[in-house]
Amino acid sequence: MVQKYQSPVRVYKHPFELIMAAYERRFPTCPLIPMFVDSDTVSEFKSEDGAVHVIERRCKLDIDAPRLLKKIAGVDYVYFVQKNSLNYRERTLHIEAHNETFSNRVIIHEHCCYTVHPENEDWTCFEQSASLDIKSFFGFESTVEKIAMKQYTSNIKKGKEIIEYYLRQLEEEGITFVPRWTPPSLGPASEPLSASKSQTTSAAVLVPDAAALKEGLSGEGLSSPGTASEAVVGTPDDKLDADYIKRYLGDLTPLQESCLIRLRQWLQETHKGKIPKDEHILRFLRARDFNIDKAREIMCQSLTWRKQHQVDYILDTWTPPQVLQDYYAGGWHHHDKDGRPLYVLRLGQMDTKGLVRALGEEALLRYVLSINEEGLRRCEENTKVFGRPISSWTCLVDLEGLNMRHLWRPGVKALLRIIEVVEANYPETLGRLLILRAPRVFPVLWTLVSPFIDDNTRRKFLIYAGNDYQGPGGLLDYIDKEIIPDFLSGECMCDVPEGGLVPKSLYRTAEELENEDLKLWTETIYQSASVFKGAPHEILIQIVDAASVITWDFDVCKGDIVFNIYHSKRSPQPPKKDSLGAHSITSPGGNNVQLIDKVWQLGRDYSMVESPLICKEGESVQGSHVTRWPGFYILQWKFHSMPACAATNLPRVDDVLASLQVSSHKCKVMYYTEVIGSEDFRGSMTSLESSHSGFSQLSAATTSSSQSHSSSMISRWRFC
Repeated sequence: MVQKYQSPVRVYKHPFELIMAAYERRFPTCPLIPMFVDSDTVSEFKSEDGAVHVIERRCKLDIDAPRLLKKIAGVDYVYFVQKNSLNYRERTLHIEAHNETFSNRVIIHEHCCYTVHPENEDWTCFEQSASLDIKSFFGFESTVEKIAMKQYTSNIKKGKEIIEYYLRQLEEEGITFVPRWTPPSLGPASEPLSASKSQTTSAAVLVPDAAALKEGLSGEGLSSPGTASEAVVGTPDDKLDADYIKRYLGDLTPLQESCLIRLRQWLQETHKGKIPKDEHILRFLRARDFNIDKAREIMCQSLTWRKQHQVDYILDTWTPPQVLQDYYAGGWHHHDKDGRPLYVLRLGQMDTKGLVRALGEEALLRYVLSINEEGLRRCEENTKVFGRPISSWTCLVDLEGLNMRHLWRPGVKALLRIIEVVEANYPETLGRLLILRAPRVFPVLWTLVSPFIDDNTRRKFLIYAGNDYQGPGGLLDYIDKEIIPDFLSGECMCDVPEGGLVPKSLYRTAEELENEDLKLWTETIYQSASVFKGAPHEILIQIVDAASVITWDFDVCKGDIVFNIYHSKRSPQPPKKDSLGAHSITSPGGNNVQLIDKVWQLGRDYSMVESPLICKEGESVQGSHVTRWPGFYILQWKFHSMPACAATNLPRVDDVLASLQVSSHKCKVMYYTEVIGSEDFRGSMTSLESSHSGFSQLSAATTSSSQSHSSSMISRWRFC
């Protein structure tokens, strides 16, 4: 397997020419890198005007490897070929390196680049990428891979320190300025290194540093359409800065930084520039020990889930029922000693049976999701307040009063489902869980719920029986004395509701709860529909103004479908079972509406206005159509039948396997459509942005606007 590395952008607050003077001092040897023994110049080229300097070196390295391995390999040193292409006119240095030793067994490629900072021409940026592919190595492939990654990681850490060391050396020699290259006709091609000059005053006072820039871009404005930040954050050209990572995401190893950057790049390419915030990507990576493939899988599932249930808008669009506000004994309460937001839950005082009977599972789940969303928001706020990365919160659970009534079967079932959903979609958001005053019945509850809790999360649990939390290693180690709640013998008044029994007059019947549950989870702009073989799903859109724009956004949840758009001058008759008309889409479980009459003929009664679009399972499609004529437009999702092989009547093996994946010849789509005036249309992505098709709370959302060069623009990306 090929190992890859991608660095963040590292910024030197010095001009490019001065950085180059420092970089050249690394050769022919560098005492700061013990493994770098020597280097010889193989070839060298300089342009007549002095703007381009290309030099190729053969570098001798003493790899820190076991003597036995060196003896088996038959070498004491490893040789690399490094080609440096310096362009003073463009102010860039590109470095290409590959291994010469064992090149038939091990393939190593590295590319580094020094460029001018895009925001400040007196600063210099550096980034690097590398790949390692071990074909064979005398049966020691795994050992060699570990040694190579260890050495490479160590050198990466030293890279910036070495440049800064030589910068200080130059400064001690009185060299703080190196003039830029100028064409020979306009001035000298080169000047001797000289001391600091008055004209070297930097523009840094006018341009914020990278960390400050990111700080401004990571604020609340990220989710607001039309803000300036949307033009920068989340675009494919946007790159992570090393200082920003340290300030907002924490101390990561070079390989962890690489995983974050590579997964982020994959999302930028796959999701057309609309990606979750860096903090959220990092949570999924941490939850899977920085295994990119595993993290990507669970994150894509979570993003689809968020979109389907409109979780991004839960804080702004959903108000908890009064029963929850009065009887749910939990709430936010200051922060712990590490600056994490502190959530207090008095589970022992809560009537879980009463809440489930009065509200149902869905309302409780939605309330817990809103708590988690609020927690994410508070983490961002505390990161700014405390000046260090805070990505998780602390939960304090008081179990005084917990008894057998809390083990009521439907209540435990609801709790297990909540744990399952939270674990899947909010990984690594719990920093610490303090369980206080655990009674005798607690081990029974713990036995029921612990199998559903991730091992990493379980290690964050601290459990105290009785008043043990008041002793050494107790609550005072994690929470300041001034904010310990009064019900825990503290001095701080806590606004968390006291809970209590929910009046039985508020209980709902099973039928009422079922209807209420459906309502809660279908409060979404998206509709669901089933598509069967021979029974497509169709919706009717009437257009009065010929210059209107029909936009769509749909996910193929199951199976493969063909998407079509038709136009008819006359309205099809609505099906008899649909007494409210073609737009009566009410069944959240998925429905099927057919509008085109079987006696209608294509080309006579209706016409196709777009080429059919084949959409695979898991795809998400956005697009638009500029209408040419008034009348009735029909959007159709049709079951996609795999074509048989042209050379024979027998189906291909691939066709058979594909058909078996679609059980009962049923597909499912989740869709949203909108009709807007052409004067308000600014491109398919922009129009769909207005219909909340993105991941607003977790997304550094961007808007891409482009002129329509045809009657249709379709963009799609995979979620899985």
